[in-house]
Amino acid sequence: MNQKSHPKGLYLLFVTEMWERFSYYGMRAIFVLFMVKALLMDKAQASAIYGNYTGLVYLTPLIGGYIADRYWGNRRSIILGGLLMAAGQFLMFLSGWMHDGALSTAMLLMYAGLVALIIGNGLFKPNISSMVGQLYPKGDKRVDSAFTLFYMGINAGALIAPLICGTLGDTGNPRDFKWGFLAAGIGMLISLIVFATLKNRYLVTPEGRAIGLPPQRHHDSGTPVRHAPLTRIEIERLAVILIVSAFVIFFWSAFEQAGASLTFFAEEQTQRQMLGFTVPASYFQSINPVAIVLFAPVFAWIWTRLGQKGMEPSSPLKMALGLLCLAIGYLVIAFGVTGLAPGVKVSMMWLCSLYLLHTFGELCLSPIGLSLVVKLSPVRFTSLMMGIWFLSNAAANKFAGMLSALYPDPGRPAPLLLGMPIRDLHDFFMLFVISAGLASLLLFLLSRRLSRMMHGLH
Repeated sequence: MNQKSHPKGLYLLFVTEMWERFSYYGMRAIFVLFMVKALLMDKAQASAIYGNYTGLVYLTPLIGGYIADRYWGNRRSIILGGLLMAAGQFLMFLSGWMHDGALSTAMLLMYAGLVALIIGNGLFKPNISSMVGQLYPKGDKRVDSAFTLFYMGINAGALIAPLICGTLGDTGNPRDFKWGFLAAGIGMLISLIVFATLKNRYLVTPEGRAIGLPPQRHHDSGTPVRHAPLTRIEIERLAVILIVSAFVIFFWSAFEQAGASLTFFAEEQTQRQMLGFTVPASYFQSINPVAIVLFAPVFAWIWTRLGQKGMEPSSPLKMALGLLCLAIGYLVIAFGVTGLAPGVKVSMMWLCSLYLLHTFGELCLSPIGLSLVVKLSPVRFTSLMMGIWFLSNAAANKFAGMLSALYPDPGRPAPLLLGMPIRDLHDFFMLFVISAGLASLLLFLLSRRLSRMMHGLH
């Protein structure tokens, strides 16, 4: 195989992940609106459920990664996870179908759907990501670019999801949310069918050995093969993963406001008229993936050029830059809403600018982090460490829901954070400027030490 090209298995994983992300982001684009408009919840309750759901979605990969590494292998875990996620989306469809006739039943169906989605994602997410690295020999320099391509697959799905599911579900009529959930369920089935049909043909090593199978066991004892203890270098590399995972909590807790408080802001205080058409609030969640697809090649080119000149930043330093971009994005919109009265709408360019800056931050942090986990993890721990990486996302998404509940609402008293009132949108957005900015500074100061702990795997 040409070492400059990528194995065909990468493109199979690309398509599989693209349709799974279509399913996830399609549902997410309309979820809080469904709870508020169809299930008649207030924003604080909807934000809490959103945070619990998205947090658990990223918590269960820790368990799913362990199960795959220890018992089932990647392939079985992905298929079972995909089936559960498809079932979850169809339960959400039934919830939307019944909301105006049997509200209590609709609520139960929603919770059942969320449980299926959470468990299914736990089995699917860490294993699809860890299989990318297994396609390449240890130390192969194509891994970073492979994750960039894989990440574009994630965002291709995230791009079309709000447009399709938002168009079908976010119409202003609560009865239509069910069609958005139905589209998300169909997307998950497409992902599952593509993977199940083509996995045996394309998911192989350069030598032709199948990847993602259950771990080998001793015939006499039935227990997995034991491995040598971790070396000091391996322990230090694993420590780097744990340390940077703690920092990305600050990133994702602010970034994931896209599905909660920023959706409320788009719905209520953003001027959405364009050429006689009212842009659905859910559409704004497509700005980020559009920008990812446009700018991912640019960032890949920048890192390559800097690498050729011996100036490429280390992975921890890139991630510090990502946090800085995130903080600047919130600083921009905090300026745009200064003195803004409730009910007054601002230009959509403020929200678009925020999402663009957040995209630059994401490109500095997320694909770099995924690649870092694969490069620094011993092979026998890759899926487990990927689960730990997503554990930071779990905490971040839980915090995202808690912070979204602080979104100022004229209909209730000013929410308090550490005893301080959040009086208006400017105060709310400055929370993320401060938290992400301080995290960026601290990671920048630690980046040189973390680079030494990586022992050459930058």
